[in-house]
Amino acid sequence: MLDALEIVTTVVVGVMVGVEFSVAFVINPILNALPEDSGQLGRAHGGRMLGAVMPVWYIGSLVLVAAWAIAGGVRSGTGLVVTAGGLLILSVVMSLLLLVPINNRGKTWTPENRPEDWKEQMNRWDRWHYVRVAVIIAAFTLLVAALA
Repeated sequence: MLDALEIVTTVVVGVMVGVEFSVAFVINPILNALPEDSGQLGRAHGGRMLGAVMPVWYIGSLVLVAAWAIAGGVRSGTGLVVTAGGLLILSVVMSLLLLVPINNRGKTWTPENRPEDWKEQMNRWDRWHYVRVAVIIAAFTLLVAALA
């Protein structure tokens, strides 16, 4: 049973990392290259869509990691799992304090109501997102290492 929990947890966290990596290095660069207001409208839509899904994914991942750490007891690798959980907690805190406030504003913007500094706010969101991606990649790496 523990083996199944380890595998499910690693896959769930890994797919989450893939989505966030894709947002940072594929989706947003594509949106930023679109003409006129298309990119801003795309980011607003993405903010609404992913803003509804990702909180559940982050918290679900954290719950799975906590269950793995508890079920693993004093087995080798449990320290890696606990550290990965700490990094996921950090990513949730970063999200709540730094990224969600910008996202909540951005997902309501249209070309008619967006603020003058909307590009600067999106750039700030991107910079914090790169840091968050690095944090969750580190967490995922630790989970993979704990499988060994």
